[in-house]
Amino acid sequence: MPLCYAAEIYSRFRQLRSAAIGVNGINADASSGAQVAQLLAVADKRLAATREGEFAEIKAWRRAFSELGLKPTQYRCASESLLRRYRKSGELPTLHPLIDLCNAASLAFAIPVAVFDIDQISGALTVRPAIGNEFYETFSGETEHPEPGEVIFADDAGRAHARRWSHRQSGWSAVKQSTSGVLIVTEALHETAQGDVERLIITLTNAISQIWPAAMQTDIKRF
Repeated sequence: MPLCYAAEIYSRFRQLRSAAIGVNGINADASSGAQVAQLLAVADKRLAATREGEFAEIKAWRRAFSELGLKPTQYRCASESLLRRYRKSGELPTLHPLIDLCNAASLAFAIPVAVFDIDQISGALTVRPAIGNEFYETFSGETEHPEPGEVIFADDAGRAHARRWSHRQSGWSAVKQSTSGVLIVTEALHETAQGDVERLIITLTNAISQIWPAAMQTDIKRF
């Protein structure tokens, strides 16, 4: 599994729990509509009871972002951003059957889910503070450099595949129509993170088995 965490991430955020899985053999021709609908129903129920800002999962990420010097209302974790957009629009954009599935799971569990095209990653992917000389490609094709100390997902070539931890993914390794192999990572910081991350990754692996029966999944790696 080409994923690891720098020791300083664990020492600073001891409550962090995460899981990752690699999947080969996906394609854009499948339909994830049934699984997405089930997950959105869960999100609808949660949002009907309270806004996403009151979720324990979201509050934990806000605290972490504040500790990193980021304004929680300016830089939101991926799941909070999704929940806000979904609450306001009432719909989830259709992008790719796997991305739609992972976005719906993120909505249901209020936990960030990152999906990387594994063929675009050089060597291992490490979650670590940035040095500042790494390069990051936006979805529009522009190149940026993360701020020193910013938490990034960096590969062995010095490419940042995500900025500000779970806030912003790179267009370089985003899932495309031609993608066949992916690395899925989910992370949480709240009190019941370990059990919730486990339920989330199992939900995803079961759904992937239904949608892409021929896909090969690696063993789940837990952190």
